[in-house]
Amino acid sequence: MSRRYWIDDWRPEDATFWEETGAKTARRNLIWSIFAEHLGFSVWLIWSVSSAFLVAQGFDFTPSQLFFLIAIPNLVGSLLRVPYTLAVPKFGGRNWTMMSAALLLVPTLGFAYAVTQPTTPYWVFCVIAATAGLGGGNFASSMANINFFYPSAKKGAALGLNAAGGNLGVALIQFLLPVIVGGAGIFGLIKASDGGIHLERAAFVYAALAVIAIFAAFFFMDNITDAKSSPKEQLSVVKSKQTWIMSFLYIGTFGSFIGYSAAMPLLIKLNFWVPEPAPLGTGIYFAYFAFLGALIGSATRPLGGWLADRWGGAKVTLGAFIGLVVFTLGVLWTLMQLTPNPDATPAIAFENQSWFPVFLGFFMLVFASTGIGNGSTYKMIPSIFRREAELATTPGTAERETALAGATKRSSAAVGIIGAVGAIGGFFIPIAFNSPWVDNPLDATKSAFIAFTIFYAICALVTFVVYLRPQPAQVRELADVRI
Repeated sequence: MSRRYWIDDWRPEDATFWEETGAKTARRNLIWSIFAEHLGFSVWLIWSVSSAFLVAQGFDFTPSQLFFLIAIPNLVGSLLRVPYTLAVPKFGGRNWTMMSAALLLVPTLGFAYAVTQPTTPYWVFCVIAATAGLGGGNFASSMANINFFYPSAKKGAALGLNAAGGNLGVALIQFLLPVIVGGAGIFGLIKASDGGIHLERAAFVYAALAVIAIFAAFFFMDNITDAKSSPKEQLSVVKSKQTWIMSFLYIGTFGSFIGYSAAMPLLIKLNFWVPEPAPLGTGIYFAYFAFLGALIGSATRPLGGWLADRWGGAKVTLGAFIGLVVFTLGVLWTLMQLTPNPDATPAIAFENQSWFPVFLGFFMLVFASTGIGNGSTYKMIPSIFRREAELATTPGTAERETALAGATKRSSAAVGIIGAVGAIGGFFIPIAFNSPWVDNPLDATKSAFIAFTIFYAICALVTFVVYLRPQPAQVRELADVRI
């Protein structure tokens, strides 16, 4: 294998090396990592908004089938995050970015075929939706790769930017897909296409972008030789209780972000329905608003990383969960004011519309809290493993340096495990919004938000008890530093 794109000497914690060489190289890899991960997220969530157009395109699917369709990619994407993380040390960050971008051609071209065949059965749609999970795996490998490039003091911001750039793919696909396929104008200001809905157009656009990502990674990214480690060494992090505590917390932050992002278009359509796309101010058409949550959640993620670098990840994470509790209660209160809309009749729909700005406002604050929590939890992960290495060694020794290098590898592996477990929340949230044992979608949505509020309160308690509660000096391990 050619060594042209392999970096044999990489010392980001060396201030001189970082200023003279490291920062520029790390920044270049970060930029193209963001681009590739952005496409992965877009493909991962392509079903979140396209599913709302399937009925209009002639496919006779029930709300339960549609919610399950948007949930499948989240489940597959979460499971793939573990092997994707292991792939970075095995093949190199640059090489795996090329491969993962190439794999995006499978769900995009499969999508393009299925939506143009009116006789495509539901189970085929489920299989193709499952392949969209390939895009979800990109996040774990991208974050694990970038974690190797940056010094500890800059990981929060760097990982926050990398994740936010990827997360923005959710907002962009939800914003652009209705425009690309001809199903909606932009905020009602540009008229929707009169030529019908062409969902395959979006798939072809992202297939072309995936090809660009392959070539960009080939020419502009690098592999780090020292990032090599065996799968056994990486998977050793599953024995750490910190891996599972952080996985639990990440279900509350990222699981909520990806689950709400996937479900939001259908939530708006089912509870604030109008018969046809309406001009802004006269109707609630899901395509005008579906992308806003993902946009805000993505934009606040680097803010969470920056705040965590400044104040400590645990404090910021606790604040994010408190925000999730308060704002989710606000969403729930708004839903209590709505009239059930089982038949989607215009009269009921317009009656509910007066509450839509309140619903949207609280929901955007929920998304903002998930973004801040996502950024702060990913700052905590490398900090935790670094702190454990420091507690086990003596400053200034070779043993300490070896332990810190191992901590970086362990935290990169933990990123994949934690990301995988956290993303599973993105599967259960859409399912919870359309529980088969509840009479109508509105009641199912209320029940789901009650359960989510309780879960966020538990997450806040765990964060405080494990990482912030004052402890006797003889047993203090992690709460004595700004994790």
